Amino acid sequence: MQHKKPCLFCELDGRAILGETKHLFAIEDRYPVTPKHCLIIPKRHCSDFFELEDFEYEELFSFLKTQADRIRQEDSKVEAFNIGMNCGEAAGQTIFHCHVHLIPRRWGDIKDPKGGVRAVIADKKQYLIHPI
Repeated sequence: MQHKKPCLFCELDGRAILGETKHLFAIEDRYPVTPKHCLIIPKRHCSDFFELEDFEYEELFSFLKTQADRIRQEDSKVEAFNIGMNCGEAAGQTIFHCHVHLIPRRWGDIKDPKGGVRAVIADKKQYLIHPI
């Protein structure tokens, strides 16, 4: 599907870059889920994760770790992270330039964190765990 809107990430509005590599950069999410929630964005325009080139995939995972380390240094209460992507309109993507959400988690930020990213579909959050 072609989207005609100007790309917000190709035409950044002056938000401070938190860090960058040769092919990626990080910015704070404008509507953070938790404090220090950031976005990892490829410099090259591509619509979603599945359009990244191999060199971008390789950089992405180490850069996610670098940004997680930065966040932990800045906030000692961060205990964990959710990493997420919306790939396609049916998955909730609204900005059609690949971006990865790095969401810091702290104990007590929600009542019950069990199910994590499964909660994107509320009825699927709770599930039975069977012993192996």
